Order: sequence, then C-alpha cells, then structure tokens
Amino acid sequence: MRLPILVSFLVISSVEHAASQNAYIRLGQQAYIEGNFKAAITQLEKGRLIDSTNANALYMLGYSYYHSDNYVKSITAFTKEIALEPAEAHAYYYRARAQARLGADSKIPADKEKYLLGAIIDFTKAISINPADTKLTVFYQNRGIAYREYGLFRLQPTSKFFDRARGQNALKASINDLQKVLEADRSRDDISSLIDLSKEKLASAVGHH
Repeated sequence: MRLPILVSFLVISSVEHAASQNAYIRLGQQAYIEGNFKAAITQLEKGRLIDSTNANALYMLGYSYYHSDNYVKSITAFTKEIALEPAEAHAYYYRARAQARLGADSKIPADKEKYLLGAIIDFTKAISINPADTKLTVFYQNRGIAYREYGLFRLQPTSKFFDRARGQNALKASINDLQKVLEADRSRDDISSLIDLSKEKLASAVGHH
C-alpha cells in the first residue's frame, strides 16, 4: 500500500505546484493589464522561480521592467524569452528599445557603442521577422532614432570610437528609416524635423571630410 500512497501524494503535490505557479502568473498578468508594473514584477518573479520556461510570463516581465525604467533587467527577461521563442518580433523590439535607452543615457563610450549597436541589430531582427506588421512604422521610427544616435556618437572627433564613414552611413540609414515613417503619414512634423536634423549633421560631416 505504501507505493500507491506515495504516487498519489506526488500527483497531488505536482497539482498544487502547478496551481501556485499559475496563481503568481495570473496575479502578475492582472497587474500587468492594469499597468501596475511594480506589482506585476513582484508576482511574475515569484512565478518565474517555479516555472522559468513560461515565455508569456517572461514577456510580461520584460515589458514591466521596461516601463519601470529598469532596462538592464528588461533586457535579461527578453533575452530569456527569445531563447524560448526566437521568432517573437515584439520581444526583439522591446529589448531593442531598452538597449537604445541605455545607449542614449550611457556616459561610457564602450557601453554606448554596445547598446546602440545592439538596439539597431534587434530592431532589424524584429522588422525581418514580421515585415507585414501593421505597426512596422513604429519599428522603423525607433530604429531610425537609434541609427541617428549611433551616427552622432561615431562622428564625435574626440572619441576613440570616431569613424566618419560609419557615422555617415548610420545617419543615411536613419534618414532612410524615418522617410518610411513620413511616407506612411505626411502629417508627422516631428519625423520631418528629425529627418532635417539628420540631414544637417550628415552635410556637416561631409563638409568636414
């Protein structure tokens, strides 16, 4: 009789285990939907300790960290999700946005290089995965801004990362991406202004050649 009792105990334990996991993730999902990202992080981290392979929980966690301005942890969560679901375009998109924010804010040139380049690569991957996405203009807009940041960074003459050719190419790529956004909506004066700024910087860089 001992064996069946042990088996039934293990079955009950595994059911309780799954129920507790779902409870944390359910609570985290509810907080996530309500925009209470701090509460979502607390619950989803608990859920992740029980089930580290729940891709949906990892996406919500990455998104919640991003909207809590914790970009390093956001990148970590999205990296784990991408390992489970390598074709999830929006995970690449938000990991790119987190990297772009870190790159823009960083005062350490090597980190700025790493994060801005990483953002461009991730935006490109997101676009290539889902080229028919109706929200693709947002992808192009954010990649265009990242290209511009990277171009300006590479054109700083006092930096050891100074590279006129790469800087100019990044600004050209920025203009190209932002042009796509403007073509989709001609009323976007903000995008028109960004294009003008990139063109000015590009003309200046060419003039100093």
